[in-house]
Amino acid sequence: MPEINPKNRTSLIITLITAGVFLMGAALIPLLVQRQETALENSAGIRSPAVISQPAPQLALNDLQGNPVSLGETHGKVVLVNNWATWCPPCQSEMPELQAYYQAHVNQDFVIVAIESGEPADVVAKFVRKLGLNFPVWLDQRGAALDSFQNWNLPNTYVVDRQGILRMSWTGAVNQATLEKYVTPLLER
Repeated sequence: MPEINPKNRTSLIITLITAGVFLMGAALIPLLVQRQETALENSAGIRSPAVISQPAPQLALNDLQGNPVSLGETHGKVVLVNNWATWCPPCQSEMPELQAYYQAHVNQDFVIVAIESGEPADVVAKFVRKLGLNFPVWLDQRGAALDSFQNWNLPNTYVVDRQGILRMSWTGAVNQATLEKYVTPLLER
């Protein structure tokens, strides 16, 4: 075997080290991009939903005017059902986010049904006027919605597709960025 002179050996070692560093850097790029995307989502407060696939509950309540309403009447629309209460701070903070999302998508066969848990109609109506909410608000004096969804934590949010199937849910406040990422694709189908 011919002997490599020291000058060429040094050049070969430097070349191999440089190639190794380059390959390691190239391998790290996808990982760094994924971490950056995750950091951006976290800074925007985007929360992944629980993914579900079951029929929406048959729920019948009254709206703020005392008229009977039911979830079945929304068939053919994407429905965001939000269980909340006027006294609940996370519920209060998410209402402007829900209103903004509703305004942006109301013309896409989309509706928000905000079900208030337990307060009298006059208290709820005052809250709705104060925040300028214009999506449907239903009253649930006895916790029927919380029982139907089997989730007694407030707020909680469910998305029902156009065929009446529950597709996703969140427990805790949601924001417009989260809804844009996860609900908007359902609206575009």
